[in-house]
Amino acid sequence: MKVYHGSKLIIKKPNVNGSKKYNDYGPAFYLTRDLSSAHEWACRNGSIGYVNSYEFNNRELKVLDLTDKSKFSVLNWLAVLMHYRDLDDSFVNSFSARLEFLEKNYFIDVLKYDYVIGYRADDAYFRFPLDFIRGNITLEQLEQSFELGKLGVQYVLISQRAIDRLTYIESVLSDEKYVDKYFENVRSATKRYDLLSKEADGIRILDIMKGQ
Repeated sequence: MKVYHGSKLIIKKPNVNGSKKYNDYGPAFYLTRDLSSAHEWACRNGSIGYVNSYEFNNRELKVLDLTDKSKFSVLNWLAVLMHYRDLDDSFVNSFSARLEFLEKNYFIDVLKYDYVIGYRADDAYFRFPLDFIRGNITLEQLEQSFELGKLGVQYVLISQRAIDRLTYIESVLSDEKYVDKYFENVRSATKRYDLLSKEADGIRILDIMKGQ
């Protein structure tokens, strides 16, 4: 399959440890199959970057597909996210029991896999899962938030074995039109989320904890 990585850099030889430590799924190489999303990511800091293209041979690799609703729930994704993200101390202290519950009951060790397919929750969207843990939104609303502003799905290469299956194709300088596109999507998602979060009915995290 063809995959893309938006960046300020031309990356011919990806590195498993090239990303930030506290990204959604920890240190890994993050990719997308959506070309438009890669362009937006390349330009997300207000300047034009590059879209690096690769061919990914995923045969015989061990995959964790968190978007497969027949096997996993949004709570599995949430537990992984909370495990790897750098959370504010005050948030951790206030909601330690809820975070421990997620870790104990829903966390999946991504390091046992070669790559992960999962939702993206970059900094602009991170308030959504945090609001669920605070009890401000329901499980149904959290699931719906994935569709806001084209949040997107990531292909996250965890192992060196997966990295070695990438064949570099080219790096293309993005277009100025994508500089504002990312932030337009963020504003649109935030506006729709604010309307969504006003709906009160549904399952909240404390309901899930009581049901265990």
